[in-house]
Order: sequence, then C-alpha cells, then structure tokens
Amino acid sequence: MKNRIPDSVLEIKLRLGGGGMRKIFKHTFNVEQGETLLKGSRCYLSTTAGPIAGLLFVSTQKIAFCSEKSLTISSTNGGFIRTPYKVVIPVEKIKRVEESHNVDKPKEKYIEIVTTDHFDFWFMGFVNYEKAFKCLQRSINISQQQSL
Repeated sequence: MKNRIPDSVLEIKLRLGGGGMRKIFKHTFNVEQGETLLKGSRCYLSTTAGPIAGLLFVSTQKIAFCSEKSLTISSTNGGFIRTPYKVVIPVEKIKRVEESHNVDKPKEKYIEIVTTDHFDFWFMGFVNYEKAFKCLQRSINISQQQSL
C-alpha cells in the first residue's frame, strides 16, 4: 500500500526520514518559492466537535495547521475516507491575532486568529505559548512590510 494517506504526522515524519518540522511542512502543504518556515509547534485547534491535536506551522506567507491523526469522513460515493484535518490561512488575510486565557485557569492560554472574512480560529495547548504568539506576530509584520 505505497500510496495510502498516512494516518498521522508521525507516519509522515518516519516516511521522510526525520528532518523535523521543515520537512513535514513542505510535504504537507504547498510551499511557495521564497516562503520560509518560521516555527512549527504542537498544539490543539478548537473545533465545534472538540479540540484536535496537531501541528501549527507559521511561515512568512501562511499559518497552517495539520491534525496529528487522520479523521474519518463520509465521501460522496457513500463510503468513508481518512484524511488529515488541515487549515491554511494566508498571512495577508489575517485581521488580528489575540492572546486569551481561561479566567478560572490562567495557565490555560489561547491564541485567536481572526481573518478579514470574519472567520476565527482558536489554538491552545502550546508547549511554549509565548514563542508561538511572538512568531505569529513576526509573520504578520513580515507580510505587512512586504506589501508596502
């Protein structure tokens, strides 16, 4: 079964022979010429179905999330397929990035990304929240400087 979709980010990493976040990012997402990965972080994406564990990639051109495990969804032919849950947000479409925390549990910190088309994405459970937030701000600053 050479061409089957990997069930997890770990499988992708093993197939690529290591190389860390940069290889996973390039293998999982369409990387544009001149695009640079600034940071990759393990975290959770909040969804209406509950949090999804995965990797958040911050590059000079996009914010991208890929679930660690594939999700099973129904296909148009009535069967089921397994696919990773992916979110890609072009940096120029980001309206704002905000910090937040749980009032009852201040150690639970969140990052909210709001897009210009009024979608919002909540990320949580970062190993290093401050680094992830600063990197998101840096990505937005780079994008704004390039558009001048």
